[in-house]
Amino acid sequence: MTAQVEREFDVIVIGAGAVGENVAGRVVQGGLTAVLIEAELVGGECSYWACMPSKALLRPGTALHGAQSVPGAAEAVTRTLDVAAVLKRRDYFTSNWQDDSQVKWVEETGIELIRGSGRLTAPRKVEVSGLDGNSYALTARHAVVVATGSTPNVPPVEGLGDIEYWTTREATSARAVPRRLAVLGGGVAGTELAQAYARLGSAVTLVARGDLLRIFPGEAADLVAAGLRADGVDLRLRTGTQSVRKNDDGSFTLTLDGGATVTADKLLVSTGRSPALEGLGLENAGVTAAEGKPLRLSTDPTGLVTGTAGDGGRWLYAVGDAAGKVMLTHQGKYEARATGDAIAARARGELAGEPEPWSRYTQTADEHAIPNVVFTDPEIANVGRTVERAEKDGFKVSSVELPIQVAGSSLHAQNYEGWAQLVVDEDRKVLLGATFAGPDVAELLHAATIAIVGEVPMDRLWHAVPSYPTISEVWLRLLEEYGL
Repeated sequence: MTAQVEREFDVIVIGAGAVGENVAGRVVQGGLTAVLIEAELVGGECSYWACMPSKALLRPGTALHGAQSVPGAAEAVTRTLDVAAVLKRRDYFTSNWQDDSQVKWVEETGIELIRGSGRLTAPRKVEVSGLDGNSYALTARHAVVVATGSTPNVPPVEGLGDIEYWTTREATSARAVPRRLAVLGGGVAGTELAQAYARLGSAVTLVARGDLLRIFPGEAADLVAAGLRADGVDLRLRTGTQSVRKNDDGSFTLTLDGGATVTADKLLVSTGRSPALEGLGLENAGVTAAEGKPLRLSTDPTGLVTGTAGDGGRWLYAVGDAAGKVMLTHQGKYEARATGDAIAARARGELAGEPEPWSRYTQTADEHAIPNVVFTDPEIANVGRTVERAEKDGFKVSSVELPIQVAGSSLHAQNYEGWAQLVVDEDRKVLLGATFAGPDVAELLHAATIAIVGEVPMDRLWHAVPSYPTISEVWLRLLEEYGL
């Protein structure tokens, strides 16, 4: 028999992924009560179907290739991956798709958890259809936070709606490696998974309407494209997909622009993601989509949703993918920490109006310093603005670019190939952006992130001496190229 349960909390968080967990954790640290609402696994997409399993699939191939690139080590290793061992390690990092440890953390932190689907019914009111069969009528004394993540985009390809294809979820949780894999999409997820499966033994064809990894500088993306081709990936770039059909033997055939075809045993569709906002009852908070446009949320620097109605309009927040600003787990968690602290401070009467940029209550880095790593081999590590973005934003910019050719890179791997770029604000003489491409460059990124966030002057950076012999010595070469 279904029961109606009425409860009241200081903060209601819809979505218990990494971002929702961080919001709830911060408000509890701030002395408030919080409840998480989640219909699936606590920990969300990143823990079970995205960041963790995808990197677990990629790392063994990168480690093997790294060993094969160093004489002395190359002679000691085999030439292929142990697929069963790779998948077993992947399973370990997803906790075998069990969320017991994350639920334990929620409980120990003092956060309540209701398993079910939440929907706004009025300002500060959330109704939950519980997986236990009960209905929960919840009231938030201070805030409701939307942290529902995102859902995959479905491209308008004829026949796609009639077949069962992989999204990133199926690709990261697969129990076997297909003989042939077709990937639609040349963004980060599609590129990473194309290389992971190629190194696990699939014959991979990647089809993209535009260039590979087109949000990154072309020189960096070209190094990744060369890496994929070296692994046998057939890249069909600047090529549209007209249709897809399932064949009698269970395989799929894609018809591309110009009439060419690709046949594969599995099809991975990885063409971006959109905020997961449908069915949340946002219209009951006064949030509606513009005519002919998808529903989107607009937030201020604390995560407060603007344009809401009822009860003063200062109670609804959105963070992470649901907010639609930056669809990266680490950035969503950063937003969550700032938003949780802002909610707690407002509840205590310590924060009125909009706080100053770079305070603990704002998501200022979203505008200036978003770090992003493509975990292919070679890697791309990027933070801040590209030249094009900086110019569009009105900055007077210069850039310096160099191949990564230092003692550290020569020692790191035989025939090391890399590329680095700094984007400089010439009016203030500070960094606006940085990009590194090459094997194992991800660990160079945080230094650039700190320099951008701290607005460290270029002539002061000159005194940050890189250790020898490391790949970080490329910083010295870049600064020399800049003229210091």
